[in-house]
Amino acid sequence: MCCSFEGMASSDKPEIVDRDAREKDPKEDDKDEEKGGFMDKVKDFIQDIGEKIEGAIGFGKPTADVAEIHVPTINLEKAEIVVDVLIKNPNPVPIPLIDINYLIESDGRKLISGLIPDAGTIPAHGEETVKIPIRLVYDDIKNTYADIKPGSIIPYRIKVDLIIDVPIFGRITLPLEKTGEIPIPFKPDIDVENIKFERFSFEETVAVLHLRLENKNDFDLGLNDLDYEVWLSDVSIGGAELEKSTKLDKNGISYIDIPITFKPKDFGSAVWDMIRGKGTGYSMKGNINVDTPFGAMKLPISKEGGTTRLKKSKEDGGDDDDEE
Repeated sequence: MCCSFEGMASSDKPEIVDRDAREKDPKEDDKDEEKGGFMDKVKDFIQDIGEKIEGAIGFGKPTADVAEIHVPTINLEKAEIVVDVLIKNPNPVPIPLIDINYLIESDGRKLISGLIPDAGTIPAHGEETVKIPIRLVYDDIKNTYADIKPGSIIPYRIKVDLIIDVPIFGRITLPLEKTGEIPIPFKPDIDVENIKFERFSFEETVAVLHLRLENKNDFDLGLNDLDYEVWLSDVSIGGAELEKSTKLDKNGISYIDIPITFKPKDFGSAVWDMIRGKGTGYSMKGNINVDTPFGAMKLPISKEGGTTRLKKSKEDGGDDDDEE
């Protein structure tokens, strides 16, 4: 028995073979190779055909860019922003603009975001300017971020994702970004330093309002027009027009003179108290129209509970050097 053990050949040892590999017919390997080669050829063929179609009939990915940003309305309550996005379609068929996602942030903090569904169609071999209207409500911003103060200028970043459906390419997203600055306006303070009349009569008096305006914004205001009304005591003496535009320096105080004409006989004791130097209560309410680096604004002005008096000119027996 010993000899029979020693005489066992190495080739007689059991061979460990993977079951799947043992049972697989060699002919199947050839089939797999043929199948793989066929699929590769099909992929190459499809890619080649796609490139030829794109080259022959102009299929390609659309392009988009932010053409301009408008601020049609800005006041103490809100800023309305319109983002013009120019989209070019090189394809021979129209492509639908499925969705528009937008986000406005400042220093990494979200101010507002939104979605515009079914935003239209870009014509074949054409271009279209898509307008994205966005409204920033200042109270929402100030309530969320207490460090954003009225009168300040904050940086912003607009992010837009255009989702479109293009033949051959399928659904794709075109991301866009644009940066800029937007103000948080603060209304100017207004005071009547004094009212000086140039010509006095019971029927008609020509006076000049000496106004003090304080601009609390971090940007200049170009004062173009005033729309306001003045009350002496409880009687309205009307309004006046600005004779020339005036620059209100940022974080500064400016003085302007406004002529006004009224009839003293219509106002009773209020005017006589002013003439006798006693002074009288006044109030002002209205709006000022200003130009800013961010567009035109209409800002309210108001002053209640002030006291002033009329001052006569030298020609009318007064002393211009008198203390106001």
